[in-house]
Amino acid sequence: MRESAKTLDAMTLRERSDLMTSVANALEATAEKAQQIGNDRFAANSISLARIISGCAGDVVTSNLPAAELLLQHGIALLALFRDGRPRSTVH
Repeated sequence: MRESAKTLDAMTLRERSDLMTSVANALEATAEKAQQIGNDRFAANSISLARIISGCAGDVVTSNLPAAELLLQHGIALLALFRDGRPRSTVH
């Protein structure tokens, strides 16, 4: 049976950290693909957000969850813009 989605507040400390690490890793992979196709701006935005999320992944266990949620929302939104190996719109 499939589990229901959880908020960060409902997740264990490990689940929070793993989620943030997964989003950061996906952003890094997207940055690499964007760089390969010559979209330096998208690549820079993706890698910057990935590094911010990675830096916060260890701190999310006890710190400001609303800030972590906002970072994750932005990261997931940026990933959603990159479909089929191409960004759907320019991010500034």
